[in-house]
Amino acid sequence: MAFDSLSAKLQNVFKNLRGKGRLTEADVKAALKEVKMALLEADVNFRVVKQFTKAVQEKAVGEDVLNSLTPAQTVIKYVNEEMVNMMGGTEAEMKLLPGNEMTVIMMCGLQGAGKTTATAKIAGKLKSKGRRPLLVACDVYRPAAVEQLQINGDKVEVPVFSMGTNHNPVDIAKAGVEHAKANGNNVVILDTAGRLHVDEEMMEELQLIKENVEVYQTILVVDSMTGQDAVNVASSFHEKLSVDGVVLTKLDSDTRGGAALSIRAVTGCPIYFAGTGEKLSDLEQFYPDRMASRILGMGDVLTLIEKAEAEIDEEKAAQMARKFKKAEFDFNDFLDQMQQMKKMGGLSSILSMMPGMGLPADLEIDDDALKGTEAIIYSMTIEERTNPNIINPSRKRRIANGAGVDISEVNRLMKQFEQSKKMMKQMSGMMSGKGRKRGGFKFPFGGMGM
Repeated sequence: MAFDSLSAKLQNVFKNLRGKGRLTEADVKAALKEVKMALLEADVNFRVVKQFTKAVQEKAVGEDVLNSLTPAQTVIKYVNEEMVNMMGGTEAEMKLLPGNEMTVIMMCGLQGAGKTTATAKIAGKLKSKGRRPLLVACDVYRPAAVEQLQINGDKVEVPVFSMGTNHNPVDIAKAGVEHAKANGNNVVILDTAGRLHVDEEMMEELQLIKENVEVYQTILVVDSMTGQDAVNVASSFHEKLSVDGVVLTKLDSDTRGGAALSIRAVTGCPIYFAGTGEKLSDLEQFYPDRMASRILGMGDVLTLIEKAEAEIDEEKAAQMARKFKKAEFDFNDFLDQMQQMKKMGGLSSILSMMPGMGLPADLEIDDDALKGTEAIIYSMTIEERTNPNIINPSRKRRIANGAGVDISEVNRLMKQFEQSKKMMKQMSGMMSGKGRKRGGFKFPFGGMGM
């Protein structure tokens, strides 16, 4: 996640606070100085950091806090509250016209920000909610932009309207809206051209589209990897086009990520979505409170539950929970758990959303390393996967040869597997318990030997 380094630094600050028992005003100020440095290093806007630390300090040095039994937790609470406020307070929903009224959305942003991919992601999300979107290819400048939109549109099963690259983008936008009216689409998403940097020609073209087409939502796509430039870009676009909302891309990358914390505070534009991967399903609603929790190492259980509910078959999860309870699961189940983990973004993504499971900034989890485990299991016979107890030394040698690994890797997997069976039996009560009111949630990664 983009905030791994920031999260690790903030957790160290809070760890030092917790070790002090009662706090003095000097303790709080010293801690906030470290928080300030961590935010600046993460590329959060300087003015935003200044306002942030001032607001926390005003709350945290009060007598009630310093004399409380848990002053450190109270300071952390104020840091969390201000971080949520900095990112907008509450989630901002992308506005759509009701019923069958047509909503026209104009996507804009710099070249390379991931705008065309984000456009398709939003279309897929709207389709899943019962809308009938149409993608319109208005980028006639970037090579293969039209083809990319068509390919992505096919993947999310959303139609794409295009007129090639020999027409004016304004005319394409107008024709796209007419096409949508004639074909029963109630959302039109215009994928406009980007540039390597903000320039007048691009802005004029976007303004012309808005003058000729009744755009209801103007959405800016911003690359979170660009740090402070992302905030400057957002400010420029908002000044010229009155941006309604922002999509932050590449939040799964190893970046400082401060743009996410700064954009709302600097521009006033709400963040609608966060792109968390390359797959067209990797688009999350942006929740300031959940993001703050993840940054502060408190996890994000609600998003984890939503991912599980979207990807995991309830009946299969219930069957798996029963197997875990009796410690009866086999390598077929083990393999199935790995596949479900992949659907949820991989082990590193899952751990980042679990309370108390924040990973050190210098520790990387290579989800691709699990491919070696898959290779070992695929090298087993059906009988061996179903009944691991029959795997003797000679079978292990054959499995290792088939997977192209050393026999020690097979032994390690067998040991992990046995440990997992014991652990799952102990955890079965928690796994079979009820989740939120929407339905029972079963953790899908129990067989991974964690």
